[in-house]
Amino acid sequence: MQSDPMSAAIALAARGLGATWPNPSVGCVIVAPDGRILGRGRTATGGRPHAEIAALAMAGAAARGATAYVTLEPCSHHGQTPPCADALIAAGIARVVVAQTDPDSRVNGAGLARLRAAGIDVQAGIMAPEAHETLAGFFTRVRLGRPLVTLKLATTLDGRIATRTGESRWITGSAARSAVHRLRAQHDAVMTGLGTVLADDPDLTCRIPGYAHRPTVRIVADGTLRTPPTARLFATSPKTPIWLLHHAENRQAAQTLEQAGAICIQVPKAGAGQGIDLPPALIALGNCGLTRILVEGGAELAASLLRSDLIDRIVWFHAPSLMGGDGKPALLPLGVEHIDQMETFVRVRGPTALGPDVVTEFSRTA
Repeated sequence: MQSDPMSAAIALAARGLGATWPNPSVGCVIVAPDGRILGRGRTATGGRPHAEIAALAMAGAAARGATAYVTLEPCSHHGQTPPCADALIAAGIARVVVAQTDPDSRVNGAGLARLRAAGIDVQAGIMAPEAHETLAGFFTRVRLGRPLVTLKLATTLDGRIATRTGESRWITGSAARSAVHRLRAQHDAVMTGLGTVLADDPDLTCRIPGYAHRPTVRIVADGTLRTPPTARLFATSPKTPIWLLHHAENRQAAQTLEQAGAICIQVPKAGAGQGIDLPPALIALGNCGLTRILVEGGAELAASLLRSDLIDRIVWFHAPSLMGGDGKPALLPLGVEHIDQMETFVRVRGPTALGPDVVTEFSRTA
């Protein structure tokens, strides 16, 4: 009986991924003593109302004496909304089952303590690993100050992303491209480099039914503000934000791009090159509230993030084709001279067939 409502709560939370930042996507299911579902909810788009409030509103007066299954510890602090722990107490909930405790210093066990002090039976750690998947971005931002970073690669079998002339459309098929759009929808932002913008002029929006309404932020790592204001990105800027990470002191270029619809975020420069310093840049994005970023950049951005130890996950789509050594590689050199210097990941899902292609997911840890 314990796991089924929590499974439902986790499924609700998964539906909110990419739409609730800066808050985590949380699911809540309220169950009567006889097992009837009285209310269900997830964190709303934009981060509020919280899942518990939505579920309590559905349950109404019937919530008294019921059990609330919540994927994350109810908040106990006053922010822009009152504490969810207080709302559960006021509703007369008799029991609260929680998957994960909240590492935020403003909560971190205080929500559970408040519930217990009110005489509510509390259980924690139920289906914690399963719930972690929907909370991983939020946890990364709380613990490391930056978003969770997922690198998407779409390559040939020999790891090539474009021909020597730069042609890359399309290495993978339609099923794989639809899967990429779903990935975009499940992340707060999509990040690419200036080189990809100049070479491919991408849109980087989610264009599949059911997700297209999500205003996923598009981020360009553009140290010297050379993104053309005529780029396709700007065609959808009123609805889908564009953030440019730059280090250049070029107010005129910034004003031109801001007038076109961009938000320019100045970050430190990386050494003597033209690139941005990625670790503080990601901290800046965390400070803006982002919890999950999908990187769809080219070989230079991907390699820079790997060299800075900033890639948490890899989603690798590969087509059943070969391009050869004159094709453009997925990564620029990483400076590996010995086997034990290689970047290593753990396969966590797949390989899974997507039409003629295959996708495999990797993580830093299992």
